[in-house]
Amino acid sequence: MKLPDKFWRGAALGCGAELAPWLRDRGSLTRRIRQRCGHFAVQNMRSGLARIALDESALLGIAPKQLAWSREVFLYADGQPVVFAHSALASRYLRGAWSAVLTLGNKPLGGFLFAHPLVERMPLHFRVLRDSHPLYQRAAGVLEHPPHTLWARRSLFYLREAPLLVTEVFLPGILMLADPV
Repeated sequence: MKLPDKFWRGAALGCGAELAPWLRDRGSLTRRIRQRCGHFAVQNMRSGLARIALDESALLGIAPKQLAWSREVFLYADGQPVVFAHSALASRYLRGAWSAVLTLGNKPLGGFLFAHPLVERMPLHFRVLRDSHPLYQRAAGVLEHPPHTLWARRSLFYLREAPLLVTEVFLPGILMLADPV
């Protein structure tokens, strides 16, 4: 079966039984990983104004060449990279609704998103990323033997009508995390 790779879709068709629960879970990915490892860590790779992909700009209502605030981190479980996370936000919301993202550093964004009572999550969308995709390239950069494809999911979070886009790319190490006893 040919895997979908051109568009974000509302279903993770063809993702495999082991990965499906990770992709489809609408709860906090940070919490889920923490429950399954001894040591959880976030490594902030980049945070600041940057150009984002055209489809991201369109979702966030940003002009295509306008800079947006962007943050990229790796989530580690017991020293193993398991997720690459990319967040994007119109810079006009940094002084208002989403000002807290500026001070996250090596703290997980998920802790803020799922603790704030006014944050609302929209539906998840899924995509297979091939090695030519920029998010694949940044995510696979920490892998010694990267696979040919990586699954990703994304969704918009709204706080006071201000959208924040969060994309999570799942690395092979995620499948090594056992269910809690």
